[in-house]
Amino acid sequence: MIERITSQPKKRKKENKEKNQKLAPLQEEKQVVIVNNIQLPQNPEPELRTINLYGDITESKGADVIAALLYLENSSLVMGQEDPLDPSSPDKIVARSISMMISTHGGGASDMFSILDIMEMIKRRTCDVETFGIGKVMSAGVPILAAGSPGCRRVGRNCRIMLHNVMAGTGGTIFSMENELEEIRWVQDRYIETLANYTKLTPSKIKKLLKSQRDIYISAEEAIKMGIADEII
Repeated sequence: MIERITSQPKKRKKENKEKNQKLAPLQEEKQVVIVNNIQLPQNPEPELRTINLYGDITESKGADVIAALLYLENSSLVMGQEDPLDPSSPDKIVARSISMMISTHGGGASDMFSILDIMEMIKRRTCDVETFGIGKVMSAGVPILAAGSPGCRRVGRNCRIMLHNVMAGTGGTIFSMENELEEIRWVQDRYIETLANYTKLTPSKIKKLLKSQRDIYISAEEAIKMGIADEII
């Protein structure tokens, strides 16, 4: 059994003896008893545990998604019963999953990696993260869709998935540009490695797809075959 306590200390009321003594004669001796007969519902409405990742993956959007992930992780563990149909069955701790709806054209690689790292941490220590690809899942959104817990990655039948090479621009001295190009290569290689770890695609297969220098559009059925998702909604 897990007991949760608040980190905020309870405020203590200051006693004012002089004030109490002045008010004592005015107080009635009758005792008032308040009976609270309001009962809590036995079957409360299920809590909505869904995060919406819509639009471009920016620093602000990434911060909102990470905050929502951490908040829902904190409320994931609840007390349940081994057999819900048997009230006398032993209690057990249940870890409720987090759902993430994804529809994006992509965005910044660093913001994508920050979301992926938090998803991995939550999956490892607390609960499953279910991902749903709807509308369009492109570029930086693809690894996030694929990073859902195994068996919990779903995609809409009409969703379009797209892969392409990392896009970036640089300027300045030749030494600065060479340094930035090295960083772009690292991001590209890390993107390919990450996507390969979550799917059935190998790094060489992904590189071959991207070698065409064009946007690679993938249907929901192809996404299942490639291991980007597990089932179609």
